[in-house]
Amino acid sequence: MNKPKFETPDITQKNIDKISQLFPNCITETKDENGKLKKAVNFELLQQMLKSDIADGDEAYEFTWVGKKAAIVEANKPIRKTLRPCKEESVNWDNTENLYIEGDNLEVLKLLQESYLGKVKMIYIDPPYNTGNDFIYKDDFTSSSEEYAEEAGLFDDEGNRMFKNTDTNGRFHSDWCSMIYSRLLLARNLLTDDGVIFISIDDNEVENLKKICNEVFGAGNFIAQLIWERAFSPKNDARFISNSHDYVLMIAKDINTFVIGRLPRTEEANARYSNPDNDPRGVWMSSDISVKTYNAECDYPITTPSGRVVEPPAGRCWSLSAKAFAERLQDNRIWFGPDGNGTPRIKRFLSDLKHEGMAPTSIMFFKDVGHSQEGAQEVSKLLDGGFFSGPKPQRLMKRLLTLANLKDDSIVLDFFSGSASTGHAVMQFNTDNNSRRKFIMVQLPELCDEKSEAYKAGYKNICEIGKERIRRAGKKIKEENPLTTQDLDMGFRVLKVDDSNMKDVYYSATEYEQGKLDMFESNIKEDRNDLDLLFGCLLDWGLPLSLPYTSETMGKFTVHTYNEGDLVACFNEDVSEEVVKEIARKKPLRAVFRDSSFSNSASKINVFEIFKMISPETSVKVI
Repeated sequence: MNKPKFETPDITQKNIDKISQLFPNCITETKDENGKLKKAVNFELLQQMLKSDIADGDEAYEFTWVGKKAAIVEANKPIRKTLRPCKEESVNWDNTENLYIEGDNLEVLKLLQESYLGKVKMIYIDPPYNTGNDFIYKDDFTSSSEEYAEEAGLFDDEGNRMFKNTDTNGRFHSDWCSMIYSRLLLARNLLTDDGVIFISIDDNEVENLKKICNEVFGAGNFIAQLIWERAFSPKNDARFISNSHDYVLMIAKDINTFVIGRLPRTEEANARYSNPDNDPRGVWMSSDISVKTYNAECDYPITTPSGRVVEPPAGRCWSLSAKAFAERLQDNRIWFGPDGNGTPRIKRFLSDLKHEGMAPTSIMFFKDVGHSQEGAQEVSKLLDGGFFSGPKPQRLMKRLLTLANLKDDSIVLDFFSGSASTGHAVMQFNTDNNSRRKFIMVQLPELCDEKSEAYKAGYKNICEIGKERIRRAGKKIKEENPLTTQDLDMGFRVLKVDDSNMKDVYYSATEYEQGKLDMFESNIKEDRNDLDLLFGCLLDWGLPLSLPYTSETMGKFTVHTYNEGDLVACFNEDVSEEVVKEIARKKPLRAVFRDSSFSNSASKINVFEIFKMISPETSVKVI
């Protein structure tokens, strides 16, 4: 029987495995810090294999900063953490497919690597803008300089820096770049091949962010730097320019696979089409047929119905050859004006448009997508108070959801969720389109200032604001749409990052003397329950965290069945052989028990034999 790792993937080793598939001769072995053998790359040999394509010396084009290498190490480093279910703070726990996860998003992204690898259609993030005041997440981007290691700031119990990235910090830009870089490295893994990420940002870091995205996602996958008109009135007290916009970077996982969602046609756009000649094919608009690029075959005179001869404008020619023009003239696709004496123009019918809907533009005006004050008013009205600064308006989020071209069951992830504007928008989007898109919100439970209105209203941290917003938004949507939202998912499961469910002896039993092992009758921490263990196993096996499960009693034992047999678990003490056989008869894909479920080694071996006989395809693990 296999033993679960209960540790996030070692992405460095995964990358080495990928290299070994391409260049097996470049893989060797080395010893880790514990003296155990592990795979390693012979870079000298790998360089020889790729000799002609290696960027050597100082003339290679790259973007770097102090702490970049440490950020890469931080992103790839495994952690021993878990996600603990919190049913009492959830809404419709048993049936919802939405998730709200509390914790440092770097840790959460690591924990989701197996369960959501390549499954997220859209990511939207609104990370802290580097203004000199915003909170930067706790990361250990250690540099070689001692003064940076001793930099003024706050430290948590594990020695991780937690600080406000003020502009007096010598690494003002570097620290921000390291923070976002490690998270984007992990986020990319979660996107589907046709997935897309949107990142809100302002002028302070947009240039650095774009360079980072080009490196992480590939410059060829950059789609647009959208401009959002966030302010509806100028600031007359601005020193130089009243800054009225922010940016939203849009990058595809694979631009050759991604198909953008087009915008619904507006009445204004349709009004440009008319039918002055009562053409039976419907409304049309005309366009110039002259072009600047000269072609002798397209330089010819045209005689209008009135008999006037028209030559191409000076230095130009027609966009159509004489033959092509004659074909369109015969098909009544050339317009000479109501009197038949005008310059020829080609008729383009609304019914002939290649795509449904309109192509989006790079500028998003507030009249179309809302402004920052509108976003603040939405939260204030919903929560009966202005408890959050800078939330994005729902109309902006709806625009981005549209551009992402979501499928009916797509997953949308926001790992800087703040007031949960994205979760609110997904629920409203589902209501408008009768769809079942799902969201995953991730937010650090950053404490609210005790002097703030949010704290006085009872919200101790940002997560409490976000969760309450989703609760109230879901309730409001159902009240306003009682007939169409009966079957729509307005709930969410709350999960919280915590230390591993397992005691240290689980990972390093060899470090304990035999006489002391009696102290560890169970290798599971005393404060963990069945649900904690079940969700820990889901992460270890890479199963989604939003699927349904049932719990049933077999005699005095409780058996949990996840998603109709993807996993069956029993965490009771001294599980009987009959219950083991009953679980095996379910023929699950996976089965898990705890070590103390068996009185001795013989009983444990017997379980393996039972499954080999009744359900040989089942993967069995003991924790």
